[in-house]
Amino acid sequence: MVPIDSQNRGGHTAFGQELANQAAVVKMKPVLTLKEVSKSFDGLQALNWVSFDIQNGKIKALIGPNGAGKSTLLNVISRFYRPDSGQIEFLEHNLLSYPSHKVAELGLGRTFQMVQFSGSMSVIKSIMVGAHCLTKKGIVAGSLKLPSERREEKEIREMAYQAIELIGIQPIANRPMNSLTYADQKRVELARALTGKPKLLLIDEPAGGLNPLEADELGSLLLKIKESGITILLVEHNMPLVMNIADEVVVLNYGNKIAEGTPAEIAADPGVIEAYLGKER
Repeated sequence: MVPIDSQNRGGHTAFGQELANQAAVVKMKPVLTLKEVSKSFDGLQALNWVSFDIQNGKIKALIGPNGAGKSTLLNVISRFYRPDSGQIEFLEHNLLSYPSHKVAELGLGRTFQMVQFSGSMSVIKSIMVGAHCLTKKGIVAGSLKLPSERREEKEIREMAYQAIELIGIQPIANRPMNSLTYADQKRVELARALTGKPKLLLIDEPAGGLNPLEADELGSLLLKIKESGITILLVEHNMPLVMNIADEVVVLNYGNKIAEGTPAEIAADPGVIEAYLGKER
């Protein structure tokens, strides 16, 4: 069993302050800028000249009906897909010049619609996996358990504990992943993404499968992450959640951006109402 000793870990306040200090470096410019990004699959236009940016310390929601291109856009930003055309700039880096395994090192984190974990692995071990992009030692050091590797593992465990405290899942830190509720598994995935110390976190439908109370708790948690200094791009179908926590909203429909603005502006946009929210609403 691994004890949780918050007094020796510095708590989530120090972790949040560190992230806030990182965010201050890029305060004056958008964290992410997309310019005329397009992507097609076998003639099907999944994204068509999509452009927007995300300011530092904001939650930007990406909404639209199924098949609108939301997850495709996240996959393009994450470098799982290469766009057919367009530009993507992340913290003044040309993101398209980096392979997918390098974007995490730049400070780009990601969660997925389906929670991915090894069933018997403990929560703390699962969260430590999120710091893989920060590891420097190779296979030889790891297999020989050299002092340098042990120091690195200790640092990674420290970062995992800090993420655990920020998310508030200390009581389940030593439990196996397959013993958790689905809501707790979602929280663990957020903590795992935070262990990589992202400056921008891409979150894909985190409220999927949650009941209304759990979705409300998730909204509070995402605001807490934002307050720690992390910018968020959120894909979500839960409209009350989006309207309650997003600073800005982008609406996609058939791969096209049809609207962008504050939640209030989006809720009143006739084109959005017809395409996504429904004429009655």
